[in-house]
Amino acid sequence: METEKKSGECSLQRIVDDVGRAFGTGAIGGTVYHFIKGTYNSPNGARFVGGAQAVRMNAPRLGGTFAVFGGLYSTFDHTMVYMRNKEDPWNSFVAGAASAGFLTIRQGIAAASKSALVVGLFLALIN
Repeated sequence: METEKKSGECSLQRIVDDVGRAFGTGAIGGTVYHFIKGTYNSPNGARFVGGAQAVRMNAPRLGGTFAVFGGLYSTFDHTMVYMRNKEDPWNSFVAGAASAGFLTIRQGIAAASKSALVVGLFLALIN
């Protein structure tokens, strides 16, 4: 007999689902954006082909970028829920800031701190 999980409990399956959703969001948004940009920048008579080529080259990359950020965000968010034993907006703020900082750490501690602060404040404003 299986026991039901609480809504606040985290699992690897939820993180994988979040990564998939983030990839889909980035890929769909990237498809729309890069198709419009590709058709605009292509010469007359080759606009559709240029838009399709731009989508083929760029949409998967944007989807992958979204997936990485979504995976980090989800992992940090679930870690905060586990550590604090409560689900509130602070988890979201810290997870977003940690994800942004983690992704920009290669550019140095100053850039990572600035990125983390900006994303954390942005999430605080929209939440």
